[in-house]
Amino acid sequence: MVLRIETLTGAALEAALDDVARLRIEVFRAWPYLYDGDLAYERDYLQSYRDSAGAVVVGAFDADRLVGAATGTPLADHADDFAAAFAQSTLNMADIFYCAESVLLPAYRGQGAGHGFFNAREAHARELGFAKSAFCSVIRPKEHPLHPTGYTPLDPFWRKRGYQPLPGVVAEFAWKDIDQPKENTKALQFWLRDL
Repeated sequence: MVLRIETLTGAALEAALDDVARLRIEVFRAWPYLYDGDLAYERDYLQSYRDSAGAVVVGAFDADRLVGAATGTPLADHADDFAAAFAQSTLNMADIFYCAESVLLPAYRGQGAGHGFFNAREAHARELGFAKSAFCSVIRPKEHPLHPTGYTPLDPFWRKRGYQPLPGVVAEFAWKDIDQPKENTKALQFWLRDL
């Protein structure tokens, strides 16, 4: 299987969003997200990518089938969501491009899509004039009952790409876990690099 990595903006981005929603629901059910999602919520969440002139979706395609996707927007487009996380930071959210989610079906992992996703989003951010790129990762306790045996975190991959955790810059979001009856709040650690 040879993956094709393609940067999508404008009408192409909008056309891909339902497939991105389905991928998010499927891939984020696994550790560490454990997300019990639905299409209606996803469509509402992904509206911000339709609304942002700086948004990008980087697709991983097997022929014409979208099997993975990574999203990004200027961090300022998420100011309401992340203001509390950055309140004590000296960083200006307007200077940062936000690499949001990366989702890839398991059968396609290990073929370089992760680097392709970051390369394309970082290139898009540079074209828009951003000098910094950030993302956030969910924080889960190692003693969590659904922590899989032998799980390898992506921290070494992110560090190799130049990202470092931002001390004290932690966002909070609520979603329903697959093993819980209702939503609860999770902490997400921000990581940052200069572009």
